[in-house]
Amino acid sequence: MPRFAANLTMMFAEHPFRERFGAAARAGFKAVEFLFPYDFRPGELARELNVHGLTPVLFNLPPGDFSAGERGLAALPGREQEFKQGVDRALTYAEALNCRRLHVMAGNSDPHDREQLRATYVRNLTYTLGRLEGTGITLLIEPINRHDMPGYFLDSFALARSVLNEIGHSQLKLQLDWYHAQIMQGDLTRLTEELLPEVGHIQVAGVPDRHEPDTGEINFPHLFGAVDRLDYPGWIGCEYRPAARTEDGLGWLQAFTT
Repeated sequence: MPRFAANLTMMFAEHPFRERFGAAARAGFKAVEFLFPYDFRPGELARELNVHGLTPVLFNLPPGDFSAGERGLAALPGREQEFKQGVDRALTYAEALNCRRLHVMAGNSDPHDREQLRATYVRNLTYTLGRLEGTGITLLIEPINRHDMPGYFLDSFALARSVLNEIGHSQLKLQLDWYHAQIMQGDLTRLTEELLPEVGHIQVAGVPDRHEPDTGEINFPHLFGAVDRLDYPGWIGCEYRPAARTEDGLGWLQAFTT
C-alpha cells in the first residue's frame, strides 16, 4: 500500500506553519515534507515532528531569492559560493530533523548558455554528493514543467537522466512528480515503470489545477497500484494545493489508508 506524506507548504494552509504538523497527524498522515524550513530554527521543527510522531521525508536546499523569482542555484554560473553555503545550511537542518532526502533546485536558465549551465550543475551536484558521503542522505533532482516554472533549467526527464548517468552516484536519485510529468510528456505508467529504479521520491497532484489527486485528468489509483506492484519502497508526497479546506478534500486518501 502506498505511503503518503503531507506537503506542509501547500496543505493545511488554513493553519500557521508550525500548527500544520499537528493537523497532518490528526488527518492520519505519518510523514510530512515541505519546501523550505529556513524561517524556523531546526529545534522548533524537530519538536513538532517528535510531538506528533511524524517522519520528515523531504525538503529543499535554499533556492536563492525565492520571492524575487529565483528557483534554485545549482546550475547558475557565478553563484557557486552561495550554493555551497546553502548546502551547509541544509545539512544542519537535515541532521537536526533526521531527514534523509534533500531536493536541489537547478535554477532558471534564461538568459544563460545551457552548456555552461549544465557544466555548473554537474559540478555543484558532485560537490554536494561529496558533502553527503557517509550521511545516508539521498540527493534528488526533479524535472519541472515550464508552464508552471518558465525558464527552469531541468525541464525534461531526458536531461535529468543524462545528468544522473554522467555523475553515476548511488546517492543521486530522481524525484518523480506525476503532476509535472503529465504536463511535460504524459504516458505516466510506462514512464514510471521505466524510471522507478532511479527514483528516490514520488509526488502527486491533480492536473491541470494542482488540486487533490481525485480531480483532473490522471487516474491516480491506477498509478498507486502500479508502484505497489513494482514494490516502490518510498513515500508519495502530496504536493498539491487543496481546493478548499484541506481536511474537507481528504476523501481520496481514505481508500489507501484504511
